[in-house]
Amino acid sequence: MTGSRHLVSIDDLSISEIREIFEVARGFAQDLQGSANLCRGLISASLFYEASTRTRLSFESAMLRMGGGTLTAADMRTMSASKGESLADTVRVVGGAYADIIVLRHPSEGAARLAAQYSPVPVVNAGDGSHEHPTQTLCDLYSLWVEHGRIEGLDVVLAGDLRYSRTIHSFAYALARFSANVVCVPQPGFELPEYVVQRLRQDFGVEPLRADASRLGDLASRSDAVYLTPQKPHQLSLFTDPRGFSVDRVHAVYMTRPQTERHPEGNAKAEEYLHLGKRSLAAQSLRDALVMHPLPRRDEISSDIDDDPRSIYFKQAARGVPIRMAILAKLLGAIPGTETTTPGEAAKTWPVTEGPNPCANPTCISRTEARHVQPIFKLSSRAPLRAECGYCSQQIVFGLVGCSTTQHWHEPGSPEVRKIRPDHLVFLRDAEHASTLGFAPAVRTAPTA
Repeated sequence: MTGSRHLVSIDDLSISEIREIFEVARGFAQDLQGSANLCRGLISASLFYEASTRTRLSFESAMLRMGGGTLTAADMRTMSASKGESLADTVRVVGGAYADIIVLRHPSEGAARLAAQYSPVPVVNAGDGSHEHPTQTLCDLYSLWVEHGRIEGLDVVLAGDLRYSRTIHSFAYALARFSANVVCVPQPGFELPEYVVQRLRQDFGVEPLRADASRLGDLASRSDAVYLTPQKPHQLSLFTDPRGFSVDRVHAVYMTRPQTERHPEGNAKAEEYLHLGKRSLAAQSLRDALVMHPLPRRDEISSDIDDDPRSIYFKQAARGVPIRMAILAKLLGAIPGTETTTPGEAAKTWPVTEGPNPCANPTCISRTEARHVQPIFKLSSRAPLRAECGYCSQQIVFGLVGCSTTQHWHEPGSPEVRKIRPDHLVFLRDAEHASTLGFAPAVRTAPTA
């Protein structure tokens, strides 16, 4: 790893740092032209392997407003990537002398994590596949903070394509960290991925609870709503209504478009997708709800509510500039601030030392990048043993656990597994797979009398 500070995940910032960014952004927003010398002489490079309008232009606008310069590769198909250059080589070259910070968007989950391993300058994740989009999350949190004066305790509806929207995943993690409550209203078949729910549960104490969303009206008429609240299980047991937790008042509805570019099974028909319009907003619990959207939109939000004072999606887009000014200035050391150890920085990963890549996600960077990528994993639990890919965060599925030192395999629930050092763990499908790799079953010694 390089010595630079990166923003790969929303977890790479502590709560206090996020609040500092909000305060700095608010100052920038009051006078967008007042910091023209802050980053003079510094250059940011936009490396976009996927299409973008708001994210790329807001980052470039942010750097220019602070007196810096920008290099733009808005279509990497015209760059050396089309000749087979690896992502690792690209960031080493661009970060070598061309730029002082890299803003990266890539279709593979975990691409920003890989880039951060090789880049000599800070890397900002501008979206990696369906994984995370931390700077959009900061913009969304900032909008809630500006409009409501707080984030703690708010009830926020996440609606639409919750499975493939990277913005939704980062936003859900951040809301949980700020002790806000989430009501999931997914397009049927596009619920939150299990690895996201699992992480919300184990890292933030969030437990899914069936929700009675009848007061959400048309918005939830065809969806099984789920209430996610950062409470302890014994507190959740107090909710005994068989219909589910009643959603009486919502502070914001965050709508997302169908992420058709990532749908492997085909596109959801437009006429069947969730829709938010005047009739939906007339629902009792939505009377004071902000309407948010990361944009671009299709038909999921009617244009007839654009002038509704509750609709703030164009304000969100505008706020992307001061937020990204604050992010760039912080990572480039142009503004003072605290830096603390955060979950994202402290989470330890280990290389996969034996056997094939255990990550089964076909769009993980460890699968799509042919060179310079060694599979890595992260332990989410020791008892029971659970592991996830260190790039894309999806859970690793295994039937047996091997030790690279003893060359023995064990059942995942065996007490012996807890004694194996993390860097000696080997994830095995079954006994046949274990035998192929040269592992033998562990022999238990009978206890002496």
